[in-house]
Amino acid sequence: MKDNLTYEEVPVEILDCQVRRLRNKEVASVKILWRSQFVDGANWEAKAAMIGKYPHFIFSSIST
Repeated sequence: MKDNLTYEEVPVEILDCQVRRLRNKEVASVKILWRSQFVDGANWEAKAAMIGKYPHFIFSSIST
């Protein structure tokens, strides 16, 4: 917890992955379970953005 009483969410687990087709390109998304949230609070995030923000997190286990 930081001095201003906020905290950074940290990914815990990848629950699912999908590739969505948008006009001319495909976008890989991962469903992320965040620390201090329940499974129903998990949300879809762009895989490329997650790799950029959390390079230490293991995304190699997903095929998309």
